[in-house]
Amino acid sequence: MPDWLHVLPEIQAALAARRPVVALESTVITHGLPRPANLELARQMETDVRQAGAVPATVAVLEGQVRFGLSDDELVTLATAARTEKINRRDLGPALAGGKTGGTTVSATMFIAHAAGARLFATGGIGGVHRGTSGDVSADLPELARTPVAVVCAGAKSILDLPRTLEWLETAGVPVLGFRTSEFPAFFCRESGLPVSARVETAVEAAQALRAHWDLGLGSGALVCVPCPAAEALPAEAVEAALAQSLPMAEAAGISGKDLTPFLLARLAELTNGATLRANLALLRNNARHAAEIARAMAELTPAAG
Repeated sequence: MPDWLHVLPEIQAALAARRPVVALESTVITHGLPRPANLELARQMETDVRQAGAVPATVAVLEGQVRFGLSDDELVTLATAARTEKINRRDLGPALAGGKTGGTTVSATMFIAHAAGARLFATGGIGGVHRGTSGDVSADLPELARTPVAVVCAGAKSILDLPRTLEWLETAGVPVLGFRTSEFPAFFCRESGLPVSARVETAVEAAQALRAHWDLGLGSGALVCVPCPAAEALPAEAVEAALAQSLPMAEAAGISGKDLTPFLLARLAELTNGATLRANLALLRNNARHAAEIARAMAELTPAAG
């Protein structure tokens, strides 16, 4: 274990014994959800992972220390802090040097999970290629291209250019597995009209596909895409209508980069009377449960190469 990585003893023991561990990102706690829903959700996701037979490891940076796993007191500290940073891979060094506290994005969480020896990570939706001509590409995509960790998600966030995001992933050789779906989920929406690269029906099939990918020495990460639960999912038309109002507001306010996604998610929640927030909470918990099931299936397979 690297000297810079602080791992809870329970998680360190699980990793050493090759028991299933699921990493959980923390920008959803610091920047993605309002209070107190952020803390409630963080606790629920950890409980969901445990109930599905794996050990949760919420990842964050606390006062300049990279943490793989948080105690409940540390979860409270992170969720209620007056000021937190949004930390991606690029920001990790300065955050440590500056003694910062913050939530880790998909890219930073993947990097840290890999350093700890964990293969499975659950989040809501990945970042990707943004709409329009800004050229904004999330750091999540190059991380998926180079870090052998599987991300269980509800596809990519609906605010993105999904066809260009999938094209980027294809070019980078990142498998996009649909869990009981042949379509790429669009975060709040179950369908996008875009195909995944392969479909799996069970946690065992997903684990086998991931293990084969890594045993080939391909080296990249992978996506396991789980549609938002049907009861909470939104029709694409409703999300697009809310985005049509929100995107010009962000542009007029000069909001871009890492501040854009939190702004748009907050606006969508307002414009849909909380429907997108309810969908977000439901898909996050659903992804955590499925990640734990896949982690269990992977733990029963022979060790992966590399």
